[in-house]
Amino acid sequence: MKTIVNPPRSSWSKLTKRPVSSFDAIEDQLNTVFEDVQSRGDSAVLDYTNQFDGVRLKSIQVSEHEIEVAKSRISDSLKSAINHARINIERFHKTQQRESEVIETTPGVYCWQESRPIDRVGLYIPGGTAPLFSTVLMLAIPAKIAGCSEIIICTPPKKDGSVAEEILYTADLCGVTKIFKVGGMQAIAAMTFGTPTIPKVYKIFGPGNQYVTAAKQYALKY
Repeated sequence: MKTIVNPPRSSWSKLTKRPVSSFDAIEDQLNTVFEDVQSRGDSAVLDYTNQFDGVRLKSIQVSEHEIEVAKSRISDSLKSAINHARINIERFHKTQQRESEVIETTPGVYCWQESRPIDRVGLYIPGGTAPLFSTVLMLAIPAKIAGCSEIIICTPPKKDGSVAEEILYTADLCGVTKIFKVGGMQAIAAMTFGTPTIPKVYKIFGPGNQYVTAAKQYALKY
């Protein structure tokens, strides 16, 4: 780590600026990853997870056993806090549900608004040192209320190949269908095309770093 001691005020702005890569700078890499995942499926996903995250996965999908173990390790106080947040978020989003009202604009002509859920959605949940299980709440709850029949999560694995216990507990609480130990560009590509293990989704939600953001933008081509 580079240490800077007492820098002049004129350099503060430059020093505090976060490094950002433009879309153009990583487009070639995106193209390679997307084409490879589309062609080789799970094998490509596993290879890129090893390359980018330094993790050799034995399996891509989180098992029911892993979820049950994670649930048993979460403290009662954290479970209570997560459930309290779930209730509040659920209450807020349920207010957006409206009964359809049919209006006869002219004799014999009827108009109304109709909302239909997206059948299968993918949620990207950042992991790493600070797993954003709050993002699971804010994305999975509206999807469940909307009536999405399949809700999947992709989240980066930890160095030991596991997923943060908080994410697993929250995902199970919110009714997520499947969870995959995949992050980065390869996760977005997998949800875009589908693989033998990861289903193709019709819409991808969730925050991520500059590579994930660029991959979501790139996925619009397909």
